[in-house]
Amino acid sequence: MPPLRLIAHLDMDAFYASVELLRYPDLAGQAVVIGGGRASVPQEVVDPATGQVTRRYQRLAGYAGRGVITTATYAARKLGVGSAMGLMKASKLAPDAILLPADFDAYRAASKAFKAAVRAIAPTVEDRGIDEIYLDLTGVRLPGHEGEPEDDADAWWRARDVARALKDAVRAATSLSCSVAVAPNKLLAKIASDLDKPDGLTVVREADVPAVIWPLPAKRINGIGPKAAARLERLGIATIGELAFADRAKLVSVFGAGYARWMIDAANGRDDRPVVTESEPRSISRETTFERDLSARRDRAELTRVFTWLAEHVAGDLVRKGYATRTIGVKLRFDDFTTVTRDLTIDEPTQDARAIRRAAGECLKRVPLERRLRLLGVRAGNLVLASPAASPAEDD
Repeated sequence: MPPLRLIAHLDMDAFYASVELLRYPDLAGQAVVIGGGRASVPQEVVDPATGQVTRRYQRLAGYAGRGVITTATYAARKLGVGSAMGLMKASKLAPDAILLPADFDAYRAASKAFKAAVRAIAPTVEDRGIDEIYLDLTGVRLPGHEGEPEDDADAWWRARDVARALKDAVRAATSLSCSVAVAPNKLLAKIASDLDKPDGLTVVREADVPAVIWPLPAKRINGIGPKAAARLERLGIATIGELAFADRAKLVSVFGAGYARWMIDAANGRDDRPVVTESEPRSISRETTFERDLSARRDRAELTRVFTWLAEHVAGDLVRKGYATRTIGVKLRFDDFTTVTRDLTIDEPTQDARAIRRAAGECLKRVPLERRLRLLGVRAGNLVLASPAASPAEDD
């Protein structure tokens, strides 16, 4: 009998914000958003009488500009602000929140440290970005437990111990917390890692799916966005459990055969994707599904802001991973669920956000925008290892 398949998803807790709190521990527990420019660098003030140094932080109140939140602390999220939200909008929801600039060098160093720590315990790792990974724990043994598990129950208990060891290793290497879930596959592990944040440890076996997974909203499945969830609700399907037993024909009529089949499989916890450890990515992309369908004419300002945010984050991902791109593309999904892609190959590889934004904009001009948009994405393909010439120039 093959060994029990044990897949973990490890997700760092509010990663960028948590790294900043190590630098500014006096902000612990406060509403903090990351994404400001140079003006948001904290100012140190020295009391001339005592010599005591205090920091003066910029608040969101009165912010004016086109900046976008990169991430936010959990305290800020409770106020309704989060990633990809414009800072001007956030300033109305959380005017007293503290604004800090992003420091990608620090985030990259912390990412490298936590991934090295987990690889020392479980070497089969799929890198899913700067702050999350999948791990194949099948056959992983901790010291003192080198023998084969007695049965599946013993294997699950050992997996929990491995997950706890992973969390301890991450904290020892970075002083940061993470949430880890262990499940039979990647899909369930991804859902479960968000169930007990922050600093969570969750185990979901196949037998746990009805009690733990089925009561959750259908949108908790990675790949079912707000619009798809809304269409499911119009069919009377609100939870993952209801989706698991949905009428396939009805789903096919609304979503098409392929997507309907995938949704039913996902709702039933079926996923046979392996943990992929290949080191050379074929492409890097960022995309977002809008809470409401947007019009290219009436919502031009919001679309422009998000489009720029996507290009900047693709550029940041390229820099962090050490790649440059020669092919830049866009992906659009319209309100009728049709999807369109366009791409453009440029002369010289680049990591520069402005060059990526410009090329992506050229791609966008080749797409008719009469219908409302539900998803927008920017993609960098045809990757090469970055040379110094590909790196973006520093601001003056």
